[in-house]
Amino acid sequence: MLPFPDYVFSKVSTEASRVTYGASASDDDTQVELGEQIEFTISVTNRAVIDLFNINIKDALVVPAGATASDIGTYVAGSTWLTIIRADGTVVVDQQIADKVLGGLASTAEDTPYTLWLAQVQRALPSLHPLPDGMPPAPDGGRALTAADLPGPLRAGWAEWWPQHALWLPLTAPDGQSLGGVFYVRDEPFQDAERALLAVLHGHYAFCLQALQARRRRLLPRLADDPRRRRWLRGLVLAAALATLIPVRLSVIAPAEIVALEAQAVAAPTDGVIKAFHVQPNQPVKAGQKLFSLDDTTLRNRREVAVQALEAARADALAASQKAFDDAQAKGGVATLQGRVREKEAEVAYLDELLGRIEVRAAHDGVFVFGDPNDWIGKPVVTGERIAQLARPDDLGVLVWVPVGDAIALERGAPMRVYLQVAPLDALSAQLVETSYQATLSPDEVASYRVRGRLLPGEQAHIGLRGVAKVYGDWRPFLYWVLRRPLGALRQWVGL
Repeated sequence: MLPFPDYVFSKVSTEASRVTYGASASDDDTQVELGEQIEFTISVTNRAVIDLFNINIKDALVVPAGATASDIGTYVAGSTWLTIIRADGTVVVDQQIADKVLGGLASTAEDTPYTLWLAQVQRALPSLHPLPDGMPPAPDGGRALTAADLPGPLRAGWAEWWPQHALWLPLTAPDGQSLGGVFYVRDEPFQDAERALLAVLHGHYAFCLQALQARRRRLLPRLADDPRRRRWLRGLVLAAALATLIPVRLSVIAPAEIVALEAQAVAAPTDGVIKAFHVQPNQPVKAGQKLFSLDDTTLRNRREVAVQALEAARADALAASQKAFDDAQAKGGVATLQGRVREKEAEVAYLDELLGRIEVRAAHDGVFVFGDPNDWIGKPVVTGERIAQLARPDDLGVLVWVPVGDAIALERGAPMRVYLQVAPLDALSAQLVETSYQATLSPDEVASYRVRGRLLPGEQAHIGLRGVAKVYGDWRPFLYWVLRRPLGALRQWVGL
């Protein structure tokens, strides 16, 4: 990073201000003297293009050999402030930082000086000096401590970390099991009444802690305690291994809809506008029954014009034929006029045929399936545009949209179970008859394979009902069924 580091650190020390820290902080003579408070300012200047990110600043006093931290100085609680200033001078953050103390934390770092010293104190408890002669052990199993009770190497840390007096109280379960202990520290000695109350509280703590530990106790260590349990454990492992070889049938559940397998599309016979529907949606119809009709205004007007043009052409042809008896030159125009007559006759015949298609009739018995008539009436349509379906009610099936991510190998004739929303407790039986080789977007805009099945005889349903279908595939070991999806995802990641 040299010679142009991204961050520049600087540290400045000055005599603490009496206005900020009180009259006892210093004498405001700009000279640092014994017993006065020192204010350290650490500045971090960002020279990088990006903002500061995860900057971790640690500052500590170096204790020389043979000295203690108290000889160097002590930290003034609540004196840490954080100020963040932008390049334009705007103060973004200016607030006090709360002191982080060890007591009350759910978890602490295990490599800090305090935790290392505390662990040494805890290990030294059994080897502390015995109680004075004639003093019986405390009924709560605890012991009051001062710095004089600790071995020499540990006494130096007492003044740095703890007040004058400490109390050690163990956590002992009702069955006598030792679950740990707690250090209580303060400036005044602990009274017997306070210790009695803490002992009762520790009894409740120990009981609850033992109950929680017993609930979290693992099964395997308990099984491995004696030979008979180990035999049971081996049996369970063998049974679990054999269970992974049990054959199960693969299946997939996907959205489904009851449809007609052999439905005939009813399309617009010619260009025009929908005038009226003569049947209701999903109504059974008979062969030859009128279904809907197109508006005939334009066609009838065109036919009237064509009929008038035909009459005029016939009159011209008749006059030319009569004139040809007296004028030999007029015979040449007779053939042309007769051809025009035949042209007009063909045009009238074509318009008559179109008028005959205005009314659409059912080709066979079935159910006329379409949406809301109001969505079609008055709507322009072109020749061949599908308007409805004519389905046979005795040839019902199920259309299933299987998402690409859930697809399994499916064969013709595979069983299917259909659970409709109107009857979730009653399943319909069906048989797979067709699967698509190419995925398309489903009505839910999901890439899916289209699967069709035929309802078995005796199953009752009607077109348009929706639900879910369970389609069954091949038989595979239970282990394959469990690992199929994880292995598929793993192969997509590693490419093996």
